[in-house]
Amino acid sequence: MKTAIAIAFIGILLALAAAGLFMLKNGSGADKKRSHNMARALAVRVGVSVALFLFIWLSYLLGWIEPTGLPLRS
Repeated sequence: MKTAIAIAFIGILLALAAAGLFMLKNGSGADKKRSHNMARALAVRVGVSVALFLFIWLSYLLGWIEPTGLPLRS
């Protein structure tokens, strides 16, 4: 479970980094392609984020994970 969540977070960060690279990349006359690639990378980031949220929520509903809360007293 922890591995799947960690992989999703790494995927989110990689998609964000790819979008940043497409934004900063200098290209002659390729602005339309660059913005298309950047938009696609950001869409992938949003999709992976939503999928991660749904996975965690489904895991909670199925009982795979349980909330532990913060201890108020020790």
